[in-house]
Amino acid sequence: MRGFFGKTMTAAAVLAMTTSFARATDVEVLHWWTSGGEAAALNVLKDMLAGQGIGWVDMPVAGGGGEAAMTTLKARVNAGDAPTSVQMLGFDIQDWAEQGSLGNLDEVAAKEGWDAVIPAALQRFAKYDGHWVSAPVNVHSTNWVWINKAALDKTGLAVPTNWDELVTVLDKMKEAGITPIAHGGQPWQDATVFDSMVLAQGVDFYNKAFVELDPEALGGAQMAEAFDHFIKLSSYLDANFSNRDWNLASAMVIKGEAGMQIMGDWAKGEFLKAGQKPGADFVCIRFPGTQGAVSFNSDQFAMFNVDGDDKKAAQLAMAQAIESPTFQSAFNVVKGSVPARTDVPDTDFDDCGKKGIADLAEANAKGSLVGSMAHGHAAPAAVKNAAYDVITGAMNGKFASGTEAATALAAAVAAAK
Repeated sequence: MRGFFGKTMTAAAVLAMTTSFARATDVEVLHWWTSGGEAAALNVLKDMLAGQGIGWVDMPVAGGGGEAAMTTLKARVNAGDAPTSVQMLGFDIQDWAEQGSLGNLDEVAAKEGWDAVIPAALQRFAKYDGHWVSAPVNVHSTNWVWINKAALDKTGLAVPTNWDELVTVLDKMKEAGITPIAHGGQPWQDATVFDSMVLAQGVDFYNKAFVELDPEALGGAQMAEAFDHFIKLSSYLDANFSNRDWNLASAMVIKGEAGMQIMGDWAKGEFLKAGQKPGADFVCIRFPGTQGAVSFNSDQFAMFNVDGDDKKAAQLAMAQAIESPTFQSAFNVVKGSVPARTDVPDTDFDDCGKKGIADLAEANAKGSLVGSMAHGHAAPAAVKNAAYDVITGAMNGKFASGTEAATALAAAVAAAK
């Protein structure tokens, strides 16, 4: 990782980041980036802060959706021992800010002009009551499909562009003795796949269902169709999918044991870590039917209230480092995501990264950039968790039809609101 960092970050660039904010101290960082690709990306930030004399006290809590990390955080805060910085998503940031637990980053945000370069969709979560409380690291999107190119070539078919074509490809993979879809049966992974089922019904419908929480949208015919497709996809999984970690599902595609994975773009980091190249070893496409739209989540680092000017200065320095264009490029090239800033060039990104940046710009301009329900950017946690229960039930054969599942979803969300 240091070799990559050395090529990407010049000594001058690191020194340029040193400001009055940076005074030697440590930051304790609670996060859930524990897979190989994620850890490699995180090293970019660690090395950058080390260059400013800021130590990194690592507190990783495994669990791809962050639920375990949030449980650990609550215990730490209740014990009066909050970390200095915590990886967070969406409404979790707002919840902690409402409790008065988060520090104020306005000083560095004003100095660096964050308002002009960070999309409003991200500011919706990074600000509370008009004040910056977290620093967006990236923009991930969930409506991706990662396909093993050799497995696709075996089918003799092109990449699917709609639902019927996708089913045909999956059937051909199954006939060839390849597990069509690699998946991990964990609630957040099930919901990540379901994001795409609903988005394929249209952006307006997605917003009505998952943002506005419209009862008719949640329980109606379009949601029933989304569940029918979701239940159909479950028939293409292997028998051992239950509770498999997402990166192990990615490994199945990388090794050619499975044909594809429906997963957010953090999966690309695993392919890159394995030495694979887009176009040659794997293919990246938007989930068929969602082209032109992006369901997003944004990893952000929220800074908790701390005592001591040195700790507060280290927090501001960390926030400044996160939003620097140089870091945004270096980190997201490795992570698989795209920059949280709109002014970062795509020069160093591979073909999938360039596509991700272009897709984000298009969706932002068209109004088809929507918050991921699965990752806490569409509705508050109580609603998300209620949806998880129904979606996971559908994945595991609980409902006889999509109509039955949609009815259950509408009831669950109504009870959680």
